[in-house]
Amino acid sequence: MPSSPITVGLVFGGRSGEHDVSIRSAATVVRGLRSGRNTDRYVVQAIYIDRDGRWWGTDLAETTLASETAPELTPPLPPSGFQGFPEGCDAVDIWYPVLHGPNGEDGTIQGLFKLTGKPFVGAGVLGSAVSMDKQAMKSAFASAGLSQVPYVSLLASELEEPNSRSALLDRIETELNYPCFVKPANLGSSVGISKVRSRKELEAGLNQAAALDPRLVVEQGVNAREVECAVLGGRTLEASVVGEVRFDADWYDYDTKYTAGRSTTLIPAPLSDQVSDRIRAHALQACAAVGVNGMGRVDFFYDDATDQLWINEINTLPGFTAQSMFPMLWAASGVTLDQLVHQLIQTAGE
Repeated sequence: MPSSPITVGLVFGGRSGEHDVSIRSAATVVRGLRSGRNTDRYVVQAIYIDRDGRWWGTDLAETTLASETAPELTPPLPPSGFQGFPEGCDAVDIWYPVLHGPNGEDGTIQGLFKLTGKPFVGAGVLGSAVSMDKQAMKSAFASAGLSQVPYVSLLASELEEPNSRSALLDRIETELNYPCFVKPANLGSSVGISKVRSRKELEAGLNQAAALDPRLVVEQGVNAREVECAVLGGRTLEASVVGEVRFDADWYDYDTKYTAGRSTTLIPAPLSDQVSDRIRAHALQACAAVGVNGMGRVDFFYDDATDQLWINEINTLPGFTAQSMFPMLWAASGVTLDQLVHQLIQTAGE
């Protein structure tokens, strides 16, 4: 590392349903970058993207981080969307995206950073795009021989004609059993997901998901524990201890994830060493299958009764809030917050 501080362009907010979570995650990352030895290593240049995609410089970004709340923007406002980098971004040495969901975790902003010629934290364009799209991700997992729960991939356009809609519902009911989960292919944090137990609920869930995404997935529900493993590194990834999520709800939806007291985490998960080692190995295998490096949180289902392990998904820009598993898993693995963000920056460009 050079002796002079490195300027880190921290980008957060964004045009997604996870905007507020991104702000909270970024506030945690900034605390890590401005503590311990990192105070001498890094200068943070914060950049806030509002809900309409406008990029704002340091003043508004720092105010937003301090309050951990999206600001009220007063007209007149600039045009929506990306209109160029805010003033001072020429000084950025490394980009650090803390953006969840579409337009931040799907390869789009990674492509923009790549065009600047400067390194960035996290997975590249390919790993981000494939991991974001559940249909593409599941195909990659299948090619790698990783076990998954039964699922059906479909297009929202299949719902438009009554005959094709009826045939689609028949196909899903033939291939899957209730309950099952209907998911948009390209949203995160359980946004747009519904648990369905009947044909009527299935149709309603498909309509809801189709309003958000043209590509959909329906997954078989299973009676299993939800376990997670974090990965970290450049060309060579390492896996954290395994954690388990338990929750006070019918399933692990958005409100349960981000409402204090609705879920609990067990770190390390109460699993045998053999099962934990298998989960960690499969997490690394999954990342290799979709081209993920930098960081990720890999989620699994595990059935004690049958010793069956199914991979669920990879999150390439996992949450960094006080309730988020990624930093907690690494803390339990002996990596403090300031060490974690430092290591993530060191992987940039590898």
